[in-house]
Order: sequence, then C-alpha cells, then structure tokens
Amino acid sequence: MNRYGRRIGIARRQAGFTLLEMLVVLVIAGLLVSLASLQLTRNPRTDLNEEAQRLALLFESAGDEAQVRARPIAWQPLDGGFRFDIRTEDGWRPLRDDLFRARRWEGGVTGVTIQFLDSDKSVSRLVFGTEAIDAPMEITLISPAGRAIIVGSGNGRFQVR
Repeated sequence: MNRYGRRIGIARRQAGFTLLEMLVVLVIAGLLVSLASLQLTRNPRTDLNEEAQRLALLFESAGDEAQVRARPIAWQPLDGGFRFDIRTEDGWRPLRDDLFRARRWEGGVTGVTIQFLDSDKSVSRLVFGTEAIDAPMEITLISPAGRAIIVGSGNGRFQVR
C-alpha cells in the first residue's frame, strides 16, 4: 500500500468499448441500414404514373412546337421507347433536339395503345399539326405493374388518369 491507502500493482480498468462490443454494434447498424434500403425501393406503379405524366407534358409541348414551327410533329411509340418526328419536304424526319429526342421507356412500359374516342380504330402514331388535335383520345401505357391512361381532351391538353 502507498501512503494514500491504495494498493500498488492493481491495474485500473480502462474506459471505452472492447473490440467485440464494437463489432456487435456495427453488425446491428448494418442490418438496420439494409432493412431501411429494402423499404425505400420505388413502387413500380409510381414509376409508371411518372412516365405517363412526363409523356403528357411532352405531348402538350409537341402540340405547341408544331404550331410555332408551322410543321406537323408526330409521336411514335417504338419497341423499348418512342420518338418524335417532324414533317419535312422529304417526309418524316426524327427530331434530335433535347426535348424531343428519341427516348427509352422508363417505368417498365412494355406496350402502348392509341385510341381516338370517336373511332373504333387504333392508330400507330399521334400527329400534332398546326392546329390543336380536336378529337378526344386515350393513350394507354401498359406495364407489368398495371396501366396508365393519358387522356387528350381535344383542346391540346393532356391528363393522366
């Protein structure tokens, strides 16, 4: 014993965590992060609706652009995507600007139908002329998650249902 009444030679316990305690905490944190990331995956139905909203806005822009350019613009669905074409003296040519460039489908779209509501026939493309499309129509995007319908009211505006 020393003069203060403490024993000499007994090591004091170190403060802090052991390596094993730190590993247990890291494993638990890793499990929580992986569970949280599973909960944050996007709903395929939301992706389909967002693709339909984007396409509806592109339709409105294409109609406005056709009027400004005084040339018809056509939208055509393709395998795996879609494109916009413009009518020239030589026929239809793909548009290559940033807004109307050819695109791949997002949202898991696997098929498209275009139906004018006053007709029983289905068409393969939409043509936006120098006048607004005056016939109501439905464009249906089909995916494994379901369907999204874009409705053209006939006055150049489009909504997603």
